[in-house]
Amino acid sequence: MFAVLKTGGKQYRVAADDLLKVERIPGEPGEIVQLGNVLAVGEGGDVKIGTPFVDGASVAAEVVEQGRGKKVIAFKKRRRQNSRRKRGHRQLLTTVRISEILLDGAKPSKKAAAKPAPAKAEEKPAKAEKKAAAEKPKAEPEKAEAKEAAAAPLFSAPGGEADDLTKIKGIGPVAAGQLKEQGLITFAQIAALSDEDVARIDEAMPFSADQIKDWREQAKALA
Repeated sequence: MFAVLKTGGKQYRVAADDLLKVERIPGEPGEIVQLGNVLAVGEGGDVKIGTPFVDGASVAAEVVEQGRGKKVIAFKKRRRQNSRRKRGHRQLLTTVRISEILLDGAKPSKKAAAKPAPAKAEEKPAKAEKKAAAEKPKAEPEKAEAKEAAAAPLFSAPGGEADDLTKIKGIGPVAAGQLKEQGLITFAQIAALSDEDVARIDEAMPFSADQIKDWREQAKALA
């Protein structure tokens, strides 16, 4: 038995177990939908044609997949008007498998597939929770100590007035502020930097060792 079905403004000749793509119809994969716009139904020479639809006839179909068709480009251009328009469109489609052709108002015999139950989240063992709770207080003081160590300046600033470090070529206002945050506020301090001090600054601040050594030589002349 076959049927001529109308859906999405198009007509399809279908039979049981046919797989076809139609314009989007609501339904989840595995769900059975009943399509009622049947234009003709029959078998061999015994075909009943509707006016426009056959009374009591319908087609039961299983939703296989919800998807989209290939992109279609619509391009419009006006000559000598410097006007162009390009648009793309992807039609929403539903893939269905025809289950059965129904007559005289019959209902589908096939039921929708049962949805799988959601997986339960794995419970954490009680021992792991106790261990995590025991280790958490220990980690917090360590983090606090590391934060305090990172915040401490590299050098101790001497008392008295600070020098204008921007007089050293290569030190701008931003670099001068960063050096002062680390306790370097005078020419004498920079001039007295050892190679170990230069390595510490190179590691902790965004200045290279060669830069710092150059500043050290200039600071000796200014101190």
